[in-house]
Amino acid sequence: MTVDPRPADAVIAWYDVHARDLPWRDPGASPWAVLVSEVMLQQTPVARVRPVWESWVRRWPAAADLAADSRGEAVRAWGRLGYPRRALRLHEAATAITGRYAGQVPADLPSLLALPGVGDYTARAVACFAYGQRHAVVDTNVRRLVARAVLGRAEPALQSAAREMALVEALLPAEPAQAKRFSVAAMELGALVCTARAPACPACPIRSRCAWQSAGRPAHDGPVRPAQRFTGTDRQVRGLLLDVLRRSPDAVPTEALVAVWDDWQQRHRALASLVDDGLIAARPDGRYALPDC
Repeated sequence: MTVDPRPADAVIAWYDVHARDLPWRDPGASPWAVLVSEVMLQQTPVARVRPVWESWVRRWPAAADLAADSRGEAVRAWGRLGYPRRALRLHEAATAITGRYAGQVPADLPSLLALPGVGDYTARAVACFAYGQRHAVVDTNVRRLVARAVLGRAEPALQSAAREMALVEALLPAEPAQAKRFSVAAMELGALVCTARAPACPACPIRSRCAWQSAGRPAHDGPVRPAQRFTGTDRQVRGLLLDVLRRSPDAVPTEALVAVWDDWQQRHRALASLVDDGLIAARPDGRYALPDC
């Protein structure tokens, strides 16, 4: 499929006016700060990430600073961002960066991909946003933007990652600095204008070139992703139990955990999964604590 690369200029021009002022986009943000932001932003809104990110980079401005601290403190500082195993993966990545790369986040994709918890998207994002390399960076917002603007679909297909990567690659400007600018601009356009539920098409800088708009904005005709229930799930229970341990400087007795969830079977299951994930440690006296604390 031939892709017209010209919309990149319009997207960049829109971004120059409408970009949010986010601290990890600052030219002075270190590669480590960019890596932390990319891990935190996975499945988590910007508004929730920003204060936690700011706290993290103040406390641990370099990978070596986090590596020298305990895993438990990383989990504690993660707060309520959700998916707390990301805190452990960041600690593992910080340890690897400190040991293998003298504390400097590597710039090449193979080395980034070798870091714990760093997948293809995160590696490309760090190489692009921290080091200015020309890479296609495809997150959920970019997938939706490309599906609509290029493919004329309301939503991305479930199994189209390779195709989407090729389409974004074709849209990238040749010059690395402009390619980086377009990558962040496309994300921003998807996040603020080409949104999932209520796209603000009149405000879109590429509306006249949008295949979905030209087709009359057809409804999504593929499989519908089921909504994820949270209330009453083991995930909710895990979060409640972990909050108790985060707030306590010392190990916590079982009685303190009973107070937040009285279904002993679900509580036991959630505690066991937290231990298995390395997020908490069970003490011989029956108390629980954050790891290494």
